[in-house]
Amino acid sequence: MSLERTETAVEAPLSLKREFPGDPEVLYTFTHFFSELASRSSQELASMASTSPQAQQLEAEVFESQGKWDEAAALYKKILEANPRAAGIRYRLGRIFLGKVPPDEANANREFEEELKADPENASAEFMLGEAARQKGQWDDTIARFSKASKLDEGFQEAYLALGMSLNSGGKFSDAVSPLENYVKLQPGDPAGHYQLATAYARTGRKQEAEREMRLPQEAAAKSAQRGRSPER
Repeated sequence: MSLERTETAVEAPLSLKREFPGDPEVLYTFTHFFSELASRSSQELASMASTSPQAQQLEAEVFESQGKWDEAAALYKKILEANPRAAGIRYRLGRIFLGKVPPDEANANREFEEELKADPENASAEFMLGEAARQKGQWDDTIARFSKASKLDEGFQEAYLALGMSLNSGGKFSDAVSPLENYVKLQPGDPAGHYQLATAYARTGRKQEAEREMRLPQEAAAKSAQRGRSPER
């Protein structure tokens, strides 16, 4: 890093992680190295392109992390003045509206809708609109939104769970099985996923599979407790 040989420097911790997966010292070094690399990159961006949309967005994200909603919103709006269709910016504005006390849900949803006009592939905006519909009990819209979010981003774990739960709540238990099976594969340690899947199985006549899903969280908890016990001396 001191010699500015970034490519070689990046390869070193990656090699360590491949050779020693899960090693605490390697993970500690990995964390600090990439934190330093990110810090250097942000400083370079600020010094070489301080007025660029990317620099403004990075500064706004820092304000967000500090809970300075007004300052962050002002920068995001400045970006939109230069480029009204900038991807991701209206989604972030929507999240800021939800972060206010009390949340400004109407303006948040408006921003999520505008985000989808600029970027129809934004799975997170679809998810947030699905959550808004869920809170109102609008199950058809909820299911459509969560379903689309899970299709836009196949790794979107929360979308699978939200879709399955909404289908269960809407009495569509057979439809709930597939997204919930996807969720428990991605998050096998989450009891909520197993419970929802057990419900879907039970209501579709799959009694043995339902019982298995109800047992899995208990078995996982027991194994975790067993690993946590100190050996007797």
